[in-house]
Amino acid sequence: MMTQTALPLDQLPKTQTDYINWIRLIRSRRVGPTTFHRLLRTHETVTAALAALPLIAKQAGVSNYAVCPFDIAEAEFIEAQHKGYQPLCIGSRDYPALLAQTSDAPPLLWAKGNLSCLAKPTIAIVGARNASSLGRRMTQTIAEGLAKAGYSVLSGLARGIDASAHQATLKQGTIAVVAGGLDVYYPRENQQLYQDIPDNGILLTEQPAGLIPQARHFPMRNRIIAGLAQAVVVMEGAARSGSLITARNALDIGRDVMAIPGHPFDGRAAGCNFLIRDGAVLVRSAKDVIGALTITTHPKHTKIITRNKVMDIPTAEAHAKILTLLSASAITEDIVIRDSGLPACTVAQHLMDLEMKGQIERQPGGMLALAS
Repeated sequence: MMTQTALPLDQLPKTQTDYINWIRLIRSRRVGPTTFHRLLRTHETVTAALAALPLIAKQAGVSNYAVCPFDIAEAEFIEAQHKGYQPLCIGSRDYPALLAQTSDAPPLLWAKGNLSCLAKPTIAIVGARNASSLGRRMTQTIAEGLAKAGYSVLSGLARGIDASAHQATLKQGTIAVVAGGLDVYYPRENQQLYQDIPDNGILLTEQPAGLIPQARHFPMRNRIIAGLAQAVVVMEGAARSGSLITARNALDIGRDVMAIPGHPFDGRAAGCNFLIRDGAVLVRSAKDVIGALTITTHPKHTKIITRNKVMDIPTAEAHAKILTLLSASAITEDIVIRDSGLPACTVAQHLMDLEMKGQIERQPGGMLALAS
């Protein structure tokens, strides 16, 4: 897993204009988190990256490209300030350290509540929206046990298992990552939780205020949950569910995945049983979860630069070579570099060009696929 390098302090926003320009870059068309980080590494400042974007788009064959207008980003910033949201930029002191180490960490999070929750070791509990009564009670028991042991309990504020995990840890401070704006109560039945969580816990999103979540926003939310957590516990989850997406994201970035077993005839337990079959840790209590945690250290990753004997090839040929390696099934950038035989720095530039053209897309975990 390639980790993000902490930004120099002089690159972080200091003034309102700085924050607005930061928002402009991440809200610009076809600039996702991975492209944002690459642009900042290449151009060193957000202002320089914004200035370079139209030329980068033109070189990629995209005409009439325009960055996000200043007034749009300004409106987002002012609305957030009015509602009491705090901006957390990657590299800043309060930005969650584990999340910052992921390749597609959100450049900006909007937060409402108690930031100290983000400093504690964090366990995610996710599961079925149509949770069983037993599943909700089990969630409450495990969440309470983890909170008493000093962990922040994290979930996605959906109905069912998520809501039970948050409800059980309201007093200790729970972390909720939502798919839409912090002022959009989704689902509506969790409105009271939205209002109660910031008293001791915290609400987080990468989306602007007012955004109503669509289907594509939930996998984006799930990769944040996986990135924030030291471990993900799946309580109940069907074989194809958002909970399993979160578990896969967690596995991809080297986090612990645990699951509660269920009856073979209960469809809500199928995903958990599959995870256990494939190597996830079987847990039944908070004590089991804590005992199964991997003690991890996060050494500094050193880039190893090797000589590549492949000579540079024309852009069109490089693009065609990369596109033939991709399909609807996502693969890692490392695989593209390996199988293309092109230098890593060359692949990085061509991937940015193809993203700007809209021919490829980044999926959670920095995975690459052909645009749908």
